[in-house]
Amino acid sequence: MNAPANIRVIKSWAAPAISAAGRPFDLVVLVLPGFSHLALHAYLEPFRIANTVSRLPLFRWRIAGLDARPIEGANGLSVAVDFAIDELVLGAEDRRPNQLAIMTGEPVERQLTPELNGFLRTMARRGVPISAVGTATWLLARTGLLAGTRCTIHWSRLAAFAEVFNQARVSDSLFVKDGQYSTCAGELAAFDLAVDLIGSHAGGYIAQEVCRHATVEGQRSGSNRQTGPAGLAFVGVSDKLLMAMRIMEQNVEFPLAMDEVAQKAGVSRRQLERLFASHIGLPPVRHYLRIRTEHAKRLIEGTRMPIIDVAMACGFMSASHFAKCFRIFNGMSPQQCRARVPAWVGPGLR
Repeated sequence: MNAPANIRVIKSWAAPAISAAGRPFDLVVLVLPGFSHLALHAYLEPFRIANTVSRLPLFRWRIAGLDARPIEGANGLSVAVDFAIDELVLGAEDRRPNQLAIMTGEPVERQLTPELNGFLRTMARRGVPISAVGTATWLLARTGLLAGTRCTIHWSRLAAFAEVFNQARVSDSLFVKDGQYSTCAGELAAFDLAVDLIGSHAGGYIAQEVCRHATVEGQRSGSNRQTGPAGLAFVGVSDKLLMAMRIMEQNVEFPLAMDEVAQKAGVSRRQLERLFASHIGLPPVRHYLRIRTEHAKRLIEGTRMPIIDVAMACGFMSASHFAKCFRIFNGMSPQQCRARVPAWVGPGLR
């Protein structure tokens, strides 16, 4: 009996995922202590679903660790590993994985051991595509492999990442692919990264079926923003307002005058004030100030930059003015905020 038409279509779309040797696309996920179970399963489940809906062994996945011991996640639950990374280093090069993904947790600043650094650089040298999920982008950047590469990281780390690594090519995107490396915001964005990989290696139909099976309404592009503009919790607002808010977020160190913001957004100053009053409930000047103080808070929490340098990086020329504005929006002084920073944010990051 002939296979149903839809299965024949699936098989034809899925065929590129099977190598000439008949092997499935081989994924290795390196999991480090404190990883997010949400990110791990959001990344792996789409591949299982792809195999299910296609009725083909398109993908296989294995969990790697620094050693053979189970790895505890941020929620206290552990996962077993299939092998330690040294087995992959010592293995034959023709058996290298088709994709290496990295999942890590906090403090990511302490995760890069000499052994791990050597492993990642070996995989890169062998041409293995590498994906960093969530804060793993920070870890990969510390190896030097992301120099000059477009990338992303979870929005809570964007400000600190750009300052620490002097990385001008970091963006607020769900995921970014640039040559051998792909980076992802983490958590549910890991699902989007996996679906994109499925589409590339098994075809668009399978990717769509994975989304449908997971009750996800359509495949999200990697260029989608991780978060909406600060203070905007609903849709249907003016595109001009969104543009103005984005302009503010992109000009933190050297703030623009409101007339210039309005001009770049294509509205008059009066129209800009009306849009902010209607949708945000704040004058545009005050919203801009909130953006800058929130950026400062992320720098204080994520780096060891001196407070005065943080102030200047956020467009404040006076330490006293910065402290006053910071307290208004955050309920504490910059020094009090810094005192709450965990000890593991060490001198090397500031």
